[in-house]
Amino acid sequence: MGRPPEATKTLMQRFLDVVESVGNKVPHPAVIFLILIAIVIALSHILALTGATVTYEAIVPDADPATEAVNLPEPDYDAGLHIAYEPAGKRNYSIETRSVAARSLLTVDGIRFMYSSLIPSFMGFTAVGLMIVAIVGAGVAEEAGLVQALIRKLVIVSPQWALTYILSFVGILSSIAADAGYLVLIPLAGTAFLSVGRHPLAGLALGFAAVAGAFTVNMLIKPLDAVLVEFTNDAIQLVNPELTIGLASNLWFSVASVLFLTVLVTLITERMIEPRLGTYSSGLSSDSAATATPSESPRMTAEESRGLMYAGIALAGVLAVFALLTLPSGAPLRNPETDELIGNSPFMNGLIALIMILFLATGASYGFGARTMKTATDVIKAIEKALSGLGSLLFLFLIISQFVSYFNYTNMGTILALTLSDLLQSANIGTLPLLIGFIVVVAIIDLLITGAIAKWALFAPIFVPLLLNLGVTPEAVLAAYRVGDSPVNAITPLNAYFALVVGFAQKYDKGAGVGTVVALMLPYVIWMFVLWTALFAVWHLLGLPWGL
Repeated sequence: MGRPPEATKTLMQRFLDVVESVGNKVPHPAVIFLILIAIVIALSHILALTGATVTYEAIVPDADPATEAVNLPEPDYDAGLHIAYEPAGKRNYSIETRSVAARSLLTVDGIRFMYSSLIPSFMGFTAVGLMIVAIVGAGVAEEAGLVQALIRKLVIVSPQWALTYILSFVGILSSIAADAGYLVLIPLAGTAFLSVGRHPLAGLALGFAAVAGAFTVNMLIKPLDAVLVEFTNDAIQLVNPELTIGLASNLWFSVASVLFLTVLVTLITERMIEPRLGTYSSGLSSDSAATATPSESPRMTAEESRGLMYAGIALAGVLAVFALLTLPSGAPLRNPETDELIGNSPFMNGLIALIMILFLATGASYGFGARTMKTATDVIKAIEKALSGLGSLLFLFLIISQFVSYFNYTNMGTILALTLSDLLQSANIGTLPLLIGFIVVVAIIDLLITGAIAKWALFAPIFVPLLLNLGVTPEAVLAAYRVGDSPVNAITPLNAYFALVVGFAQKYDKGAGVGTVVALMLPYVIWMFVLWTALFAVWHLLGLPWGL
């Protein structure tokens, strides 16, 4: 793979090589999750026998038969990113005191659950549906050549030094479209790096770090913000019924975080990841080479230019249609109760559909313009080809969905989270150390419970009142949660898309495995966590406004 000689490697590079070597010796990810399932089953029985129990205050939706069908999806293995639409005023939450005990999977009820939940757990694994929907459009765009043409255009019009910054910035902002960044931006970043002679694995790592490691911040208000703010307000009511925060309560900190992390991800990629990987020479499969290797000509061909023009017309057409569906007051995709467009609205909660339509329309139009596609049958074949490559990933998702379902059933994640929270509360330390300790606890729990909504539902009633009584604003607590919840997403195998990134890496390096991805992402996770936490601490000490 053209990596630097051993004698020239730094201590960190040698350490990451060991991590990669050890990690790649572990079994196939499906086997790993089968082993984890066995561990969860055994551990659940031990904890149940010892009577492990915790009591806590939780934010729960009020029972309402009229809105029961649109409550937040459960279980929470969708990484807390997918929020079902609910009309404003219909979603009511209350604070309840609950006791949770460990549940064994080896009891009669546990065995019944494992047997009967196979299909419901898999069908409820929303990453599967999102992946299939997104790949319909992305597959057409890739097969038609639109993705490669856009990358070449970007390379032509952008200074070479700016490419990494652009990909980092777009990757962080892609969270506005939920999981689309995982499915589109990460492979695009790998292809973009390859097109300019840089190592594609570095591009994949950059994309994964930007998409996953900064998921809870954005420059725009997204559906996740609505839920996190609502949970925060419900927790505030425990100590101050007159106080509330708004959707933009973390806007300034989020904007600053996006810019800060864009630079940080770029520097880590260029100063640490690429020097370790060295030059890229081989390991590409023939299929991947055909789709990823750019044209030798530095200029766009006439066919490519015509295809991009057709794609531009299609883009304008789709945007015009969606403008009619969103911009006028009372438009179908606005919230019918509040008429809002950004936040909790059908438009924001269904953005993956817009992503699919955009890629499908522009990809097909590019294909017809560039003559890479001639009939509708070619478009359908492109979709079939894209979907046909999902077989192994669907099997892995089947195994992962069972693991997450079993883990949630046992209540082990809740017990661990609340036990750590109790230890932190009893530590008797100052507000800033307590906030930093909170960030650390959230990051630890994120290794096991990736759902942003699920964790905040547990933590908000504990830490918001606690810190509010100590003079810390709820906005600061929510900002701390965003910092703790994000970086670890890029390294935990329980991220539903971790296995997908391993698959992307294997397109460029057939020997790549779990260890390869862990070694690539470890520098990002460490530095993003440490320096982003430092940014939070400075922001808090200076008393800067968190948002509007």
